[in-house]
Amino acid sequence: MLSIIIPVYNEVKTIDKIIAKINKIKNIKKQIIVVDDGSDDGTTEKLKKINKSFKIDKIIYCKNNYGKGHAIRLAQKKIKEKFTLIQDADLEYDPKDYIKIINILKKKNYKIVYGSRVLGINRYSKNNFTSNIRVFANHILTIISNIINSQNLTDAHTCYKAFDTKIFKKIKLEEDGFSFCPEVTTKISNLGLYIYEVRISYQGRDYKSGKKISFMDGFHALWTLIKYKINF
Repeated sequence: MLSIIIPVYNEVKTIDKIIAKINKIKNIKKQIIVVDDGSDDGTTEKLKKINKSFKIDKIIYCKNNYGKGHAIRLAQKKIKEKFTLIQDADLEYDPKDYIKIINILKKKNYKIVYGSRVLGINRYSKNNFTSNIRVFANHILTIISNIINSQNLTDAHTCYKAFDTKIFKKIKLEEDGFSFCPEVTTKISNLGLYIYEVRISYQGRDYKSGKKISFMDGFHALWTLIKYKINF
């Protein structure tokens, strides 16, 4: 039923924990696809070790680090299940939310679901982000994304993006890095498809704990939004 794409780069402390959490989710037929994006911190060795004890359907190893978008693109070719979801390799997002996302996707009218970290709350006072600066940057990028794409999202740059697989495979992905997020959101808009949002749990981490996305990625996101809307 659900193909789970896990791009991973240097997450030796969390990769086994997130896969264990995914395996604990019952009543969902799962295909787990891990793409090791050139890790050099021991993640590769840990994946080879835990693959013997955890259920991982496919592991793709990259010799070099190309970026999240590149990893997702490689996994896109291996998807077998009806629905597809993107899962980061850290512990910021909880696989327990798969159930509510799947329940929405099962409804015929909804082909794409985003898990929003701020839906229905005051994002500046009731969030689990590590700083309100990050909340503000995410808010501004979401507003700009909504204006460019004529959407009404609360959290355009969430990791939890889930799709009807037939739709996802039709989207030609091109970005290598974190710009996967604005790219796919813009291309969904270009296809005239609606994105349904559902509230999810979130526990943000800081850079000392391994956070990788930077403010420079925000500028890349802005350019990506414009590029794929102009070239449509």
